[in-house]
Amino acid sequence: MQTRITKPDHLHNENGQLTARGYATGLILDYERNRVKASGLRLKEWDYYYVGNDNYGIALTVADNGYMSMDSISLLDFERNEQHTYSGMCILPKRRNLPQTSRKGDVRAAGKDYEINFLNDGKKRQLFGHMENFGKGKSILFDITLTDFPRDSMVIVTPFAGKPKAFYYNQKINCMRAEGKIVYDGREYLFSPAASFGVLDWGRGVWTYDNTWYWGSASGIAEGHRFGFNIGYGFGDTSAASENMLFVDGVAHKLDQVVFNIPVKDGKEDYLSPWTFTSSDQRFTMDFLPVMDRSARIDLKLICSDQHQVFGRFSGRAVLDDGTVIQVRDLTGFAEKVHNKW
Repeated sequence: MQTRITKPDHLHNENGQLTARGYATGLILDYERNRVKASGLRLKEWDYYYVGNDNYGIALTVADNGYMSMDSISLLDFERNEQHTYSGMCILPKRRNLPQTSRKGDVRAAGKDYEINFLNDGKKRQLFGHMENFGKGKSILFDITLTDFPRDSMVIVTPFAGKPKAFYYNQKINCMRAEGKIVYDGREYLFSPAASFGVLDWGRGVWTYDNTWYWGSASGIAEGHRFGFNIGYGFGDTSAASENMLFVDGVAHKLDQVVFNIPVKDGKEDYLSPWTFTSSDQRFTMDFLPVMDRSARIDLKLICSDQHQVFGRFSGRAVLDDGTVIQVRDLTGFAEKVHNKW
């Protein structure tokens, strides 16, 4: 079942209950922090951007998770098989008050020797900042502009069974064109809008403590079209809708359920061996050849995280709503499995 939300409304009513559950192709429900009835310590808000092309990419996170904030920068060089990540965490920070909508609004984060800025005037998104002592003791600078926003995006409202105050409101905007550069260790990483794309993961919600999720995303060119997809599952009550969508020239095409088939070796996931993906409606069939595993593990007893964001190339077929088949070959993207206790 795929329930589409089409009527603009508040995300929550005055009693803190969700007014709808399902998917949309735009942010038509208004998220308002003062209508959330759970403790502010359980409220999690983040903006995550990934910008990349076939050769390299950058991942940027600014997150306010109630009792903990986190800022992160990752540089991924697929040609050299190098990756560098900095993640800074602060316990019991002052609330950052991230924008209550993705349409417009700025995000700024700073700490010792670093700064991350996401500026959004509704027409373009500028991602810029710097960090000293990033990787190998070198500094990193980045300044990237995202434009050509698609008409449609993936939006989902997910409740959690048995937890009436818990919810997840999420938007993924694929296939934004990227232009700019990163400077690191004497090298310039250039992004041109013809071959470089960005995705935004905009999340606001109250989560349960122990969760595992799967997420995959790619943006690029397939058969001459600007093509991308968002796939995922694993947390909350998704009986009303999945978050699986194809995007062709800015138009969304809804998929049913998609399963991540991660290879297993000696009883453990073998993240760098080839994966496959299959959908219940037979409209999404992909092989995935991994190139790099951006893994991170944190164990602070009460707060634990085990993350594997695997970058690589997708090849296969995707079927649009009208039956048109898009053949996909070596489309760069990522797929991840994340287990959090938070």
